[in-house]
Amino acid sequence: MTTKILGTARISSSAAPAAFFARWADMATWPEWNADTEWVRLDGPFAAGATGVLKPKGGPKTKFVVTKLDDREFTDVSLLAGARLTFQHVVGAAADGTTSVEVTVTLAGPLARVWNLVLGKGIGRTLQRDLDSLKAAAESAMVGS
Repeated sequence: MTTKILGTARISSSAAPAAFFARWADMATWPEWNADTEWVRLDGPFAAGATGVLKPKGGPKTKFVVTKLDDREFTDVSLLAGARLTFQHVVGAAADGTTSVEVTVTLAGPLARVWNLVLGKGIGRTLQRDLDSLKAAAESAMVGS
């Protein structure tokens, strides 16, 4: 099965890694920093194995699962018909004391080629913008605390 990378985005931030995990855990606020998302609902606590539903703007409701969650990575997989859309978020501490965040989006499955035509360019085009907005949200949470 072929996996296609739809995009990768990176930022460096003064916010602590916990600030990013707090934003990801508060899925009801995702539309504040993710312009392509209408709403997100998580069934239960933010943990590996958790499931939920999200509604992309202009798209159908999509089920997802949190496949990995630890102190360094949050990965969620949207379950599309015949494909899996994976968002891998990796957080690390840089030598200069800042936090690095990298998001990679991949698409795999027998219908990945079809889904790539529908989603590929849009996700690749907006990924950095959304990560920059997440950075601003995480840093502004620091100011308010």
